[in-house]
Amino acid sequence: MMRGKPIPIPVVAAPSEATATASDPFFSQCAGAEPFALVVLGDSMEPEFRDGDVIVVEPDGLLRDGAFVVAWAEGEWYFRQLRKSADEARWILHPLNPVYPDIPLDTLDQVRGVVIQKRHAGRRHLITRYLPDADGVAQS
Repeated sequence: MMRGKPIPIPVVAAPSEATATASDPFFSQCAGAEPFALVVLGDSMEPEFRDGDVIVVEPDGLLRDGAFVVAWAEGEWYFRQLRKSADEARWILHPLNPVYPDIPLDTLDQVRGVVIQKRHAGRRHLITRYLPDADGVAQS
C-alpha cells in the first residue's frame, strides 16, 4: 500500500467576542456564501442531533422560526434552533434538550448560518437535509 505525504492542516484559534463577525479571519478561509461543515459537540441538541454528527451550515440560509442555526451569543458560538419568544418580541436560541436554557439574541446579525444538512456519526449513508420548500418550511 502506497502512502502519500501528510497534508498540513492549519490550526486557527477560535474568535474572541470582539472579533466574532463574518469578516473574521476564523471564517475568512471560506468565501462569504460558501457552506461549511462543523461537528456537533455535546448533547444540547439531542435527540435530533447527537454528539459527533456533522452538520453543513449555509451562511446565506433563510432565517426563519424553527431553523437550526449557528450563532454568537454570550461570548461563545452556539448551535441551536432559532425561535421567536412566547410574546414574539425577540428571537431566542432554543436547545432541543430541555436540560439547557434558552438564550436570547439581541439581533439576528449574531446568526452565522443555517444548518442545511446533517450526517450521522459512524453512519456513512444516513443523511438528513434541512432545506426549506417554496413556503419556507423545512423538508427533512
